[in-house]
Amino acid sequence: MMVPAAAFEARGVPQIVDADTVYIGQTKIRLQGVDAPEMDQICLDGAGKQWQCGIDARSSLEEHSAGRPWRCETSGKDRYDRDLATCFIGNEDVNGWLVRQGWAMAFQHYSKAYVADEEKARMAGNGLWRGAFIAPWNWRHRSRATTILGAVSVPIDAQRAIIGRSSGDEPPSPACAIKGNLRASPTCIYHVPGGQFYDRLSMKDTRSRRWFCSEAEAVAAGCRRAKQ
Repeated sequence: MMVPAAAFEARGVPQIVDADTVYIGQTKIRLQGVDAPEMDQICLDGAGKQWQCGIDARSSLEEHSAGRPWRCETSGKDRYDRDLATCFIGNEDVNGWLVRQGWAMAFQHYSKAYVADEEKARMAGNGLWRGAFIAPWNWRHRSRATTILGAVSVPIDAQRAIIGRSSGDEPPSPACAIKGNLRASPTCIYHVPGGQFYDRLSMKDTRSRRWFCSEAEAVAAGCRRAKQ
């Protein structure tokens, strides 16, 4: 959901939290019109092997950015108080680059701006499209009925390989072991390993739980750290 806000430009070298969320200084920016895989997201590659596609999407954006300054044109805020923006490296639209490379999808619920870029990525088998994956907006509310997208050559058990691997209490990787409780009130709460309530929080309900790979990612998603 977009909330109207005064537009402004943010400029500087970004701190990249994930493939569609960055900080420029103290400004928390969500790339507008695109949705990239979450950092804990699991996909299958062209050979049907599991891989940390969210981590690779961020790494690819970091490599492409290469310490260069960005210019981000904001147009509102999302429900997590992030500034929605189209960002540029020189004259290149970063949002569009992500979609064309297959590291994000066109977030058509909010914008049709990058639909053609997504089709190019799909036809070329770039990024996520090389294998099987779940649309990021569905990953955040995944279940056994979630639709699997990707190449026609992915194995028939792709859904079990993705959903089954990601629906337990074990983190998707040792680097993504922060637990998020999305149903905590009045805001999402995250628990770091060793915290007082960390071991008590079950992660099996994927609709109300989420793994984070850093505290910066959890904060960018609108969560606060649990009281110790």
